[in-house]
Amino acid sequence: MLAAYLTVTIVGAVFNAGAAVTYLIGHQYPLSQMDMKGLPRKYAPVLGGLLAAGTVGLLAGLAVPVLGTLAAAGLVLYFIGAIIAHLRVGSHDILGGIVFLATAVAALVLGVIHHGAW
Repeated sequence: MLAAYLTVTIVGAVFNAGAAVTYLIGHQYPLSQMDMKGLPRKYAPVLGGLLAAGTVGLLAGLAVPVLGTLAAAGLVLYFIGAIIAHLRVGSHDILGGIVFLATAVAALVLGVIHHGAW
């Protein structure tokens, strides 16, 4: 169980770190996605910051389990919101969001199984 928890947590941290960087450097892909959803571009650093915080929280959770639990839960909420935002504007391009959501859910579930909720 430890190997699965570590693998999913590290993969999730890498995924979210990459996504955070794309938002924080102003890469065109997340900006075009925000345009499609009708979100102001000024929120890109905020969304990138949330992803970065989730990344740091997942990694910190390896040492302090409650941080990992909270970070994974926050990422689950973030990606549920992202999927809803896509569906709200009629976009069915949600596979990436589903992969990120599944990774966050797996990190949350495996963390709770491995460490307990708190």
